[in-house]
Amino acid sequence: MTMTIDLNADMGEGFGAWRIGDGVDPHILPLISSANVAAGFHAGDPTTMADILRQAAEHGVAVGVHPGYRDLVGFGRRHIHASAEELVNDALYQLGALRELAAYEEMTLHHFKLHGALFMHAARDNEFAAALCRALKRVAPSLPIYCLAGTAIDRAAAKAGISRVHEFYADRDYDDEGCIVFVRKVKPLEPETVAEKVLKACREGVVEAVSGKQVPVSFQSICIHSDTPGALSLVESVRSALDRAGFEVKAP
Repeated sequence: MTMTIDLNADMGEGFGAWRIGDGVDPHILPLISSANVAAGFHAGDPTTMADILRQAAEHGVAVGVHPGYRDLVGFGRRHIHASAEELVNDALYQLGALRELAAYEEMTLHHFKLHGALFMHAARDNEFAAALCRALKRVAPSLPIYCLAGTAIDRAAAKAGISRVHEFYADRDYDDEGCIVFVRKVKPLEPETVAEKVLKACREGVVEAVSGKQVPVSFQSICIHSDTPGALSLVESVRSALDRAGFEVKAP
């Protein structure tokens, strides 16, 4: 039986003339199965968003919205103190923006995935996670939420009856509790080492934490961030390893 796995990456993380990730989006898109598109708050202007949508369609890549904190200067990696209501409104605003552009391109959105510090906030803040899932259940009930298994937003989505796609983060470290170690600046990584880490997680369901402990992980999607130094090499190495191992790379 063929094993399937999703491979996703964050796309469109620039703003106007500025680009994050060395302009690798066009090269990464043919290698992945789903893309998380920045929707204006941490990165992404309307034309950049539309361009990514069209490129994704050309390669048959599923697209999801990637809302972040209202933090262009900090690329959405700084925690912003705001009420759950304000953050939910910000997320819905970004969802609506990308959904309209997608509709214009005759595309439908595939999933919802928070970005950066807002992703981490939803992973641990029960109030925000519950409020966001209640809102999404009303305005986008068919959109699965990409998240880390066992977190606050995973539990809130399950309670709200929203599908979840659990992720494995190939280019991030894990702690002993199975949570990713959040950093504002990622160091360069060795592509072969990352590919081996991914295959071990896929085959054995474990990842080595920063302490050296083997931690269990459960996931249906692998994430590689396009702004990680050398991201294209990482994606190429992981995709090649998955292909050789007999995995079918396909969006859920």
